[in-house]
Amino acid sequence: QVQLVESGGGLVQAGGSLRLSCVASGSIFSISTMGWYRQAPGKQREFIATITSGGSTDYADSVKGRFTISRDNARNTVFLQMNSLKSEDTAVYYCNVEGQTIGLVRYNYWGQGTQVTVSS
Repeated sequence: QVQLVESGGGLVQAGGSLRLSCVASGSIFSISTMGWYRQAPGKQREFIATITSGGSTDYADSVKGRFTISRDNARNTVFLQMNSLKSEDTAVYYCNVEGQTIGLVRYNYWGQGTQVTVSS
């Protein structure tokens, strides 16, 4: 089992910034890709950004230039720096981790989600 604990969500005014963190623990062994997704009320969960173990990143067009994903491999932690926030960024943000156990069993886990609310 892999546990993911997210933090950093909250209420912020439009134009402001927030930094989300997600720490992975448990039977991790080797994490490959870490990422962030979000789900707004009444909408499907959508991709925000991912980062590989080698540091390669990918972003949704809607957040390019405003959000930055990074990771600390030593601490099994992924971050999402969110700048120039807009009201449409309001959503529950979920951390996602892919990897494999020491027994080479692949896994994919989700965090519990953290609420981000941007007031206009």
